[in-house]
Amino acid sequence: MKTVLASAVALAAAALPMAAQAEYPEKPVEFVVPFPPGDLEDVLTRMIAHEFQATYGVPAAVVNKPGGGGGPFPGAAEVASAPADGYTIGSFVIAVPIVGPEVGIPALNPNPFDPLGIFLTYPFVIAASGDAPYGSVDELATYAQDNDVVLGHFGAPLVPTQVTLALAKEKGFSFASDAAFDALDCNTLASGDADVINTTLQLILPCLDDVKVLASIGAERIPLTPDAPTVGEVAPALDVSLWNGLFVHKDTPADVREKIVAVAQKVVTSDAAKQLAEDTGALIYWQNAEESAAQIEADTETLGTISSMLE
Repeated sequence: MKTVLASAVALAAAALPMAAQAEYPEKPVEFVVPFPPGDLEDVLTRMIAHEFQATYGVPAAVVNKPGGGGGPFPGAAEVASAPADGYTIGSFVIAVPIVGPEVGIPALNPNPFDPLGIFLTYPFVIAASGDAPYGSVDELATYAQDNDVVLGHFGAPLVPTQVTLALAKEKGFSFASDAAFDALDCNTLASGDADVINTTLQLILPCLDDVKVLASIGAERIPLTPDAPTVGEVAPALDVSLWNGLFVHKDTPADVREKIVAVAQKVVTSDAAKQLAEDTGALIYWQNAEESAAQIEADTETLGTISSMLE
């Protein structure tokens, strides 16, 4: 009898670890967007979260964690500090894996993230109010020689800011001052808080007819603003794209990654995503983990060039 009982106990003990290893996902999942609601990365990530919930039957939601003058880095640090189990997923811009390790936040250095995939290239623009006395980068450069121009951006270390500052240097002028904002939209320009802003086209779509787009940051001109040249056309050395992707901690299991990717791929190839791209001028697609890692490596080299220009 003792032998039988001992065997039963041993079998029960052996089964306990297996019972504890529930199949992912079994509890709520958070997609962290380190910016306020309303922009394209937020809209698309909400679509992915909605589909994730429908597919796997667990609550899934976007959590917005804007960092003020710290840009996306405080929110990214929270993702880095969460368990590497796939229940906290980062929806991050280019700056998080490239600039993040340099901003002095221990959780981001060394880079703790792996890309699951890149899914969005922003229609990012350098814009001014409709009544500004300049309508192009060259006209802005001339005006700024004798007048103060204030630049609004999402954070000094971020790629769009660095590109805009390098463009100014290339054109022989500097901004009188600059300031970081959580949101850069129609109100920012209308209030006079900034004279020039670098922001996504999505945030100024409501007032696009009353705004001057001086240039766009990306490989191609934006269909909604076809007359505005790319920064690459104006200054070829500054040609860089601004993208957003899904990231997880490097220790996240492969099977968990696969389940997140399956949902994201389904969303970004959907008719709703295609319509969003048409309406906003964004590029929406899926670039897998290996291709995304190569993209990050190439962008790191380009941004090294830009940093050298600003020294």
